[in-house]
Amino acid sequence: MFFNDQGAFIPMTSVMAQAASTTPAAPMTPRFDAVIFDWAGTTVDYGSFAPVQAFIEAFREFGIEPSIEETRKPMGMLKHDHINTMLHMDRIARAWEDQHGGVAPTGADVDAVYSRFEPKLLSILDRFATPKPGVVAAVARLRDAGIAIGSTTGYTDEMMAIVVPKAAELGYTPDCWFSADSVDGYGRPYPYMMFRNMQALHVQDVRRVVKVGDTIADIKEGKNAGAFTVGVSEGSSLMGLTQKQFEALDQAARDHALETTCQAFLDAGADAVIDTMEELPALLGL
Repeated sequence: MFFNDQGAFIPMTSVMAQAASTTPAAPMTPRFDAVIFDWAGTTVDYGSFAPVQAFIEAFREFGIEPSIEETRKPMGMLKHDHINTMLHMDRIARAWEDQHGGVAPTGADVDAVYSRFEPKLLSILDRFATPKPGVVAAVARLRDAGIAIGSTTGYTDEMMAIVVPKAAELGYTPDCWFSADSVDGYGRPYPYMMFRNMQALHVQDVRRVVKVGDTIADIKEGKNAGAFTVGVSEGSSLMGLTQKQFEALDQAARDHALETTCQAFLDAGADAVIDTMEELPALLGL
């Protein structure tokens, strides 16, 4: 999905038709030097369900039943920060106090929940590293155009040690990846993982960098770095549907889900929004 300067939605087919009629025969130099992707919900793990399941199960062990919406709202952040954010949501904080004699959640409580969360996530991550539809082909198209492929993540290095090789087995391998472990714990929305990618990929100008993600935190990370930011709607954490759930929707319901997700990205400051990864090369003029 694309949009014009007034925010109106434009069908992908019309954009492609316009591009076909105006594209010169000679190859063009790409405007961008690097695309930096998120992982879960963007390039792998359709719907970003691995962390959601682990978060909910971890909170249950402390007598708290978070909703899917509460669990997904901080998605994209470093997982410890994610738990801290959830614990300080009004309803969850009140529920915690009810379970703990009126005492508000503390930093030690964040650590305690994280200690239950991490092993749960590590035990299932290898089942949630399958590339999303269109990712492998889109990345190949970008590389053919000379664009480097970086990545940032809300996972830790220990988690990525599981995800990266499994995704590689299934066809997706970025040129580099950096977690918050690489930047002294300053994950999203801080831009420092982006800058580590730029350093590794030898990119001088952040204006020639694209950040692609499926959460509001991804967009904030890209904006804070000064990059061109792109939200991807289908299979995103923001949409929160499995592939089967999305494909079971009728066309009107699909369009509504896509437009609602698109608007959320735009409200967060995204420079562009695509429905699927197949649309990314065309968006970038390839």
